[in-house]
Amino acid sequence: MPHSSDSSDSSFSRSPPPGKQDSSDDVRKVQRREKNRIAAQKSRQRQTQKADTLHLESEDLEKQNAALRKEIKQLTEEMKYFTSVLSSHEPLCSVLATGAPSPPEVVYSAHAFHQPHVSSPRFQP
Repeated sequence: MPHSSDSSDSSFSRSPPPGKQDSSDDVRKVQRREKNRIAAQKSRQRQTQKADTLHLESEDLEKQNAALRKEIKQLTEEMKYFTSVLSSHEPLCSVLATGAPSPPEVVYSAHAFHQPHVSSPRFQP
């Protein structure tokens, strides 16, 4: 079918009369601004939420760090105590004085050090 220039053809978009075009442009501007305002508000909320989450995570890591430093200090003190006990025992040890063969060296596997620490009764909190 040949293409006609009939004004009722639906394939052509009609532009509104000049007065209506201005108002529809204004409506679109207002809608676009409102949509942008909402998007910006959501973006700021997400940013604030992310900052809050990072702050809480930071506080948690600080607490863990402090607890680990406290444990290091406690273990260092415990090591000093056992070193002192061993030093005071060595001169009195009958096994070392008789020249008995020393026990074979104990070799620890790497995973043995990942087990929970059991401290001496002297250093229990």
